Amino acid sequence: MNEHRNGAEELELFVICEKSEFQGKADALSAFLGVPCLNGSDAGHECELIFTEDGIVLRNGEMEIRGDFTRLLRRIRNVNSEQIVKAARIRGHEGPLRIIDATAGLGEDSFLLAAAGNTVKLFESDRVIYSLLRDALERAEADPVLQGIAQRMEVQNSDSIRYMSGITESPDVVFLDPMFPERQKSSLVKKKLQLIQQFERPCSNEGELFDAAISCGPKKVIIKRPVKGPFLDGRKPSYSITGKVIRYDCYVL
Repeated sequence: MNEHRNGAEELELFVICEKSEFQGKADALSAFLGVPCLNGSDAGHECELIFTEDGIVLRNGEMEIRGDFTRLLRRIRNVNSEQIVKAARIRGHEGPLRIIDATAGLGEDSFLLAAAGNTVKLFESDRVIYSLLRDALERAEADPVLQGIAQRMEVQNSDSIRYMSGITESPDVVFLDPMFPERQKSSLVKKKLQLIQQFERPCSNEGELFDAAISCGPKKVIIKRPVKGPFLDGRKPSYSITGKVIRYDCYVL
């Protein structure tokens, strides 16, 4: 959760521009991250952010990820049945919810929440992951099918703890997805998660994050956990919505 933390500080990262039409954006990303920008013929480094026709791809060896909300199209057709949407509901509340996603990652949970009609303010402190998220959101905003959802999402590269601690207008819901504790064998961790974890480590300040979420005065805090994982900071929820792999712990305030 360090403000503007740059995962490139721990890895040798390069921005790769495959076509001249992307050069301006590639140069801007290179300056933002403080890493070199090379042309496509220089690809093949340990860790690369590559500009392609389908968006920015983060690649490290055989592992690669790209922010992509189009893969959620099937799920938004029946979005009200999604566990995260059910977890966000507040009894007696009518109309859209104002939600803070304090640990956005690639923003897929927030996209589902926005698809259900809510407005979501997303915070992602790592500059590399933020860049992938921002790129995915920009592409969604240009997609006639997705743009209405994307317009209900606002993403910031900043420290959510600081923001929530000084907020003046309380949200309805705060959503937290601190990276799952490193208790699973590496062979069981999906490749996408492995690559993200090279930039973002599991949350080490759970109590501070939880306290900041409560301090901003929401009606509910939702925390995403592995189905058999411990409660965040050892705090028992009001209730949980449990699936096969994921559990949403709901704290009604």
